[in-house]
Amino acid sequence: MQAYSASPVEMIASLWRNRDLIRAHTRREIEGRYRGSIMGVVWMFLNPLLMLAVYTFVFSVVFKARWDTGSDSKTEFALLLFAGLMVFNLFSECVTRAPGLVLSNPNYVKKVIFPLETLPFVQLLAALFHGLVSLLVWLLAYLIFFGIPHATVLYVPLIVAPFGLFVLGISWWLASLGVYLRDVSQLVGIVTTITLFLSPIFYPPSALPEGYRALLYFNPLTPVVEQMRDVLYFGLPPSFILLAASWGGALLVAWLGFAWFQKTRRGFADVL
Repeated sequence: MQAYSASPVEMIASLWRNRDLIRAHTRREIEGRYRGSIMGVVWMFLNPLLMLAVYTFVFSVVFKARWDTGSDSKTEFALLLFAGLMVFNLFSECVTRAPGLVLSNPNYVKKVIFPLETLPFVQLLAALFHGLVSLLVWLLAYLIFFGIPHATVLYVPLIVAPFGLFVLGISWWLASLGVYLRDVSQLVGIVTTITLFLSPIFYPPSALPEGYRALLYFNPLTPVVEQMRDVLYFGLPPSFILLAASWGGALLVAWLGFAWFQKTRRGFADVL
């Protein structure tokens, strides 16, 4: 039986070694999502705009939610909300699809020698592409309503990169677990929905009672959402201590997820 290396070096080497395959599959993943639709790639811009409009109306008009900036501006609420949703959408798009990545590609497991470990990375790159489109929409809206965006927007890659590694590690773990436990996809859908409302996306952390506020920071999305808002809307630089901790934690989670995937992949063919 073939042995698969689970070392951190192999994690990086495999992605680099299969970069051409990853590039081709990422392009196919992005193009395939809109192939055959009348408006095509227009949906990439329309989807985030429609969801933003719905969330903004429900939470700022119906529930009269307000941010802790002292302003009742619906535009401000929409941009702050959208900044948080970009983070959640990246997480959700990868995590909810992860349990079915190997299950939906049985031919890659049984009939050909295929680097299965690249599948979650392809999904992450596709999600990052859609996140970039959402970011461009956000910047355009800020330019129209408030003027030139803050220079701190250049910090966005430093915030997103470790978060992407964290999501990749979780995706590797779920992709493997989903092969052996088919209920995982149902559970992940529930947990993802819970995460949406337990993250400071529709409300600032200060809206919670002080006794519950500390619990919010056990959610790994919380610091990412807050830092994205700081650099995009408020023009504040991120905490470099927090960034360093994020990189360390993300690398550990990514390697643990990769190691789990490599150790368990030998049984994929037997289960499928």
